Amino acid sequence: MKTRVTELLGIEYPVIQGGMAWVAEYHLAAAVSNAGGLGIIGAGGAPAEFVRDQIRKAKELTDKPFGVNVMLMNPEADAIAQVIVDEGVKVVTTGAGNPAKYMEMWKAAGIKVIPVVASVALAKLMERGGADAVVAEGMESGGHIGSTTTMALVPQVVDAVKIPVIAAGGIADGRGIAAGFMLGAEAVQMGTVFLTAKECTVHQNYKDMVIKAKDIDSVVTGTSTGHPVRGIRNMMTKEYLRLEKEGAELMELEKLTLGALRKAVVEGDVVNGTVMAGQIAGLVKTEPSCEEIVTGLMAQAEALLKRA
Repeated sequence: MKTRVTELLGIEYPVIQGGMAWVAEYHLAAAVSNAGGLGIIGAGGAPAEFVRDQIRKAKELTDKPFGVNVMLMNPEADAIAQVIVDEGVKVVTTGAGNPAKYMEMWKAAGIKVIPVVASVALAKLMERGGADAVVAEGMESGGHIGSTTTMALVPQVVDAVKIPVIAAGGIADGRGIAAGFMLGAEAVQMGTVFLTAKECTVHQNYKDMVIKAKDIDSVVTGTSTGHPVRGIRNMMTKEYLRLEKEGAELMELEKLTLGALRKAVVEGDVVNGTVMAGQIAGLVKTEPSCEEIVTGLMAQAEALLKRA
């Protein structure tokens, strides 16, 4: 299934794995790339040397292209941007800011730059700045979210820019992939569906919570702070929402979430930790390999598109 995105990135399938902090490490990234998609190492808030080590370990497991997601608010973003160049990474996705200051350096190194956007205005800005493509991510996604749904955002971004658009948010099966293509996207980015992959190293408690999730178990915290985050409801989200309703100050709310993602991903505390996952978690019911996920979903999508 060839598109401008598969040609741009040198991948077999138009499937990109989300750069989830604490989750998207080298085992997962390499497995997705080996399956024909584009695996992504999530730098998150990690130090630059940790990211370098992740890149080198991924190279030991795959000779296929993979990328790094840079959270631009990371205090070590400058150093990470340089590490990506030094280590010969082929693709960068970015979030939480504007990658303009790194664009010249990355482009000179032949790196494909794909920012994640939540609005048409940001998509246009990224195109003018030299982005090779954009990920239009709707609010159905897990983690930090925007305010527009995937169904509404993707076609508007497609109409607004000439570069390829990658659909993200609420996609976990072939039906979602086909829908993204019908909206004008040329690839999809998925995160939640890879949380339960065999190669994903998150704690089993985290995987079990995703597998048990129902359609109504998704909740958004942080709306009052201007930084909304979607995850699966638990005791932590219940307390956070109570404090938000009572008008708690930002510092009090941040105390509740400090280290909460690591607590869930690494320690398996899915009661007090943050279990980030998209609204589509209710569709994720098994623990397949990355190859089974990518090839199975693409076969379903291709059949649906042919029928359409």
